[in-house]
Amino acid sequence: MSVDVLAVGAHPDDVELGVGGLIHKLISTGHTVGILDLTRGEMSTRGSPEERLTESENAARILGVTQRENARLPDGALANTHDQRRSVIPFIRRFRPTLLIIPMDTDRHPDHCAAHDLMRAAAFFSGLARIETGQEPYRPARVYGYHPYDDSSAPPALLVDISDHFEAKLAALRAYASQFHNPQYPGKQTHVASPEFWESIRTRAAYWGGRVGVAYGEPLFADGPVRVPLPPGLENTA
Repeated sequence: MSVDVLAVGAHPDDVELGVGGLIHKLISTGHTVGILDLTRGEMSTRGSPEERLTESENAARILGVTQRENARLPDGALANTHDQRRSVIPFIRRFRPTLLIIPMDTDRHPDHCAAHDLMRAAAFFSGLARIETGQEPYRPARVYGYHPYDDSSAPPALLVDISDHFEAKLAALRAYASQFHNPQYPGKQTHVASPEFWESIRTRAAYWGGRVGVAYGEPLFADGPVRVPLPPGLENTA
């Protein structure tokens, strides 16, 4: 069950919005990636938890993800509490990721902010042997953050070139037929279901790609400096 990277979303589709291109890129280069959805998205205006589960499974297949779990925490009530940490720690210990990718805390959706605090705390406490889950303690080596759709004013620590993987990201997002722009779906109109929001996915990726001279990019955020072996551009000259 162990993976190189575990990407966590407050709701099904958060991960695909924020780092869907990165996930497809990692898997295509031989890395193992798991996804953990904290809730079933049961508070969403459109769709049902059952629909979201099917959609998330379809999206995972498109990206090449073979391990996707749902913690079934309450949508709209995520919080960094003892009980919710104890619900999440077994997933961290089961997946044992080297890299943990979680939502950022500066976001308009309260669940995204809560997911950030919850996962950072759970990742730390997962390394404590005195917390008994019947599993070996484990703490990820590194934690990065992402925004599903609202980028903060702080500059990202990393920008990943997803130019060759952007269409796979869009295909995974289209799997969420109840959530995004889909004239054939009879649900009520919402911001994320609007054609403007759908177009903003491409605009946002193009903006970040343009910052580093590529077609499409995805930003990752960190709490502190990121160590690299050599400055970019010098990796192959040592």
